[in-house]
Amino acid sequence: MRAGCPGVIPGTRMPTLMDGGSVDILRVFNNNVVLARDAGGREVVITGRGLGFQARPGQPVDESKVARTFVPDDGRSPDNFAAMLAAIAPEYVHLADRVLAPVWAERGEQPSSTTILAVADHLNFAVKRVTQDIAVDYPLRAEVAHLYPAELAWGERIVAALNAQLDVTLPAEEAVPIALHLVNAAFNTGNLSQTYQMTGVFSQIFDVIEGAFGRPLNRDSINTARFITHLRYFFVRAHAEAQLDDDRASFLGAIRDGYPDAYRCARRVREILELRLGQPVTEDETAYLTMHIARLTQAERPAAAAR
Repeated sequence: MRAGCPGVIPGTRMPTLMDGGSVDILRVFNNNVVLARDAGGREVVITGRGLGFQARPGQPVDESKVARTFVPDDGRSPDNFAAMLAAIAPEYVHLADRVLAPVWAERGEQPSSTTILAVADHLNFAVKRVTQDIAVDYPLRAEVAHLYPAELAWGERIVAALNAQLDVTLPAEEAVPIALHLVNAAFNTGNLSQTYQMTGVFSQIFDVIEGAFGRPLNRDSINTARFITHLRYFFVRAHAEAQLDDDRASFLGAIRDGYPDAYRCARRVREILELRLGQPVTEDETAYLTMHIARLTQAERPAAAAR
């Protein structure tokens, strides 16, 4: 990395070790990453050069060596978080934290340890791809630009900031996956289990649609991305108990009459959502599901017919 990129950034923004009491090591992952229990009883992941060297579980953490303290968020397992962190070059973690800091400041949010880890992990592999001359195509750039212009703008600024610090030059297209990491952060509901649930439901929904229409869908298409975005917003509304519910009979009737096959499929999707969420889905939400399913399946018909 170029001169001026810090080897260690003090843990001034992430949650720090609590004053007073013992901070004891639970597990050593490598010389620079340990899992510990702080004085408040939290399991925290601590980094620092040489922090884990010859350290043993049960020993107190040498706080003079502590560089960063992470409290895994989104319900993520601290062991899993620490294992991923240990596999990433420390300088990329510090750099990810540094380039993301303006994002948190603009949003008025606390830093997300999960997002810092995700961007650091992405950066780690992106640099390897560049050094090995491996090109990666991100076909959804136009969709990301349309749906998430603010996050894409941040992604572009972050890539520029990274290129000012790195010895290699990342391609401009890397702004797309970084933007998606920021989108994920914005959808954070405080529990990673909800993200896992969402992912499983999405897969089930696509299976149902493909079964109803008797053909596979292009899961990398723009219409698929739109549908996934709609479903993600639906999950946020459902967990906040704020589903769409205007009860506009003329609108609902027009949707049912205009897209009867998509509406029947949407009713099946609604049953899945109600079963998985444990709450009823409104007719308005069903109407919007119908529109997305209609657009998704109609867009696929020409390609299917060509085959």
